[in-house]
Amino acid sequence: MFQSFEVTARPEQGPPRLAMLRDALQAEGLDGFLIPRADAHQGEYVAAHDERLAWLSGFTGSAGFCAALRKTAGVFIDGRYRTQVKAQVAAEFTPVPWPEVSLADWLKEQLPNGGVIGFDPWLHTPGQIAQTEDGLKGTGVTLRRSDNLVDRIWEDQPAPPMLPAKLHPIEFAGESHGDKRKRLAKTLKDARQTAAVITLPDSHNWLLNIRGADIPRNPVAHGFAVLHADASVDLFMAQSKLDGVQEHLGDAVRIHDPAALLDFLGTLEGPVRLDRSTVPVIIADALEERAVWGDDPCALPKACKNTAEIDGTAQAHLRDGAALCELLAWLDVQAPDTITETQVVSQLEAMRRNDNALQDISFETIAGTGPNGAIMHYRVTEETDTTLQDGHLIVLDSGGQYLDGTTDITRTIPIGSPPEEARAAFTRVIAGMIAMSRLRWPVGLAGAHIEAVGRVPLWLAGQDFDHGLGHGVGTYLSVHEGPQRLSRISEVPLEPGMILSNEPGYYREGAFGIRIENLLVVRPAPALPGGDDHRAMLEWETLSFAPIDKRLIVPELLDSESTKWLNAYHAQVAEKIGPRVSPATKLWLDAATAPL
Repeated sequence: MFQSFEVTARPEQGPPRLAMLRDALQAEGLDGFLIPRADAHQGEYVAAHDERLAWLSGFTGSAGFCAALRKTAGVFIDGRYRTQVKAQVAAEFTPVPWPEVSLADWLKEQLPNGGVIGFDPWLHTPGQIAQTEDGLKGTGVTLRRSDNLVDRIWEDQPAPPMLPAKLHPIEFAGESHGDKRKRLAKTLKDARQTAAVITLPDSHNWLLNIRGADIPRNPVAHGFAVLHADASVDLFMAQSKLDGVQEHLGDAVRIHDPAALLDFLGTLEGPVRLDRSTVPVIIADALEERAVWGDDPCALPKACKNTAEIDGTAQAHLRDGAALCELLAWLDVQAPDTITETQVVSQLEAMRRNDNALQDISFETIAGTGPNGAIMHYRVTEETDTTLQDGHLIVLDSGGQYLDGTTDITRTIPIGSPPEEARAAFTRVIAGMIAMSRLRWPVGLAGAHIEAVGRVPLWLAGQDFDHGLGHGVGTYLSVHEGPQRLSRISEVPLEPGMILSNEPGYYREGAFGIRIENLLVVRPAPALPGGDDHRAMLEWETLSFAPIDKRLIVPELLDSESTKWLNAYHAQVAEKIGPRVSPATKLWLDAATAPL
């Protein structure tokens, strides 16, 4: 299986490791050290070598950091992880609600007489450090670059990943890497910049039409790239990874050992573009005054998918939807108290593995039943594996990495007879999901401008959820992709070709969780009779197709337009997925997609 269920971190491991780190603080003359989730590439997902936060604290979430001081240690987590962190860290670690409490404010409170906090300049961005230093002005608390103290004490730290890269075919990429390099180089020329340093693996992998396996669930090869205004690239990646793609890359892509990066940067003439939100501090230090701030040149072009990428993703979703329907039909005939979460995960993966294009799952499948469903990013283990009981809901959030696209879909399923309060909340969640799916909006609006549409039904009932409404998704790349987001903090205008998730939810700690998710692609909206001829609009096209469980809907709480949309969507599911499933599942699907 791609997914395993072993326990990867335990709370009791944290205190002795924290004690060793404090000994290192004493030796270095530091009052604290920052341990981020990030690696040197600043992607969301990290290799085993870079799981420093989990190794030290036990917290395995995909965002957050620890500030370990000599007498206290704060684990900073956002709203997605405030239930999860309670079970994962020992009492020696204090959960800190972030970003409500900033690192600077917390340090000021903990160190009223000042102190020196070390950080690894490979693992933090200039933006992060500048924000904290601004908040610490006049306090006597300072930040200092340091060797990584966690690496110093982590005796059995896994080696950095060295798996081979592979070619991403033009039939799926839709554009040669030569054309991509020329197109992006023109943006550098137009800005009068000589080069751009690209640190995100999914960015330079997309640019060069390669993929890799250095990070579980994310098909990327680690490395750094420098794109020049003449469209050539200096790629800093281990030669052993590139033996199979050297001919594909060609002479315009020069290969270097990653250890040579900092010296190479010293030879560049400016101005050189750096993305303040993704470049490590040490790279900015190496360039000094030659650095200019700007967006990763790959980010927006990568986000705006071409026709081949959209078509491939659509086809991947149809096959993935058929696999999910096989699982849902199987789940529907299982009696309560007879199967567990791990069995659901294993069965779904077996269904997906029938597709030869499947390369991996796109993230660890979330299968949380009952109270586990309220843990937004729950990962089932051998120790937490729970039986699906009568009255439970199970949140099933999963996806696949296919050669032609990346999928991510969530369904919430009742086991037996669910409580009425859960059905009411589910109906509000589906109403918000439908409202976003039906939305049309003027060109130029960002996720922050429209995200509330998916929350209004919950807000009217005094309810909400602590994660964004949606994230960008790559094409056989990272399942979480920027810069596009459906989030109240996203100011990036939505553009045609962007793929995003639409996933409102509701979570009642200790009781149940609900989430419903489809992937959508932005497209131009046709003019409507009586509309403004001069006002260009955008709309969504749905990519995900699987039934939404009608047993959890309270019909009188769903307005007529939402019911009409749901019935039309289910008719599409029956039409598109029906021919792809087994006869037994087809019978189940016909009932599951019957009009509400």
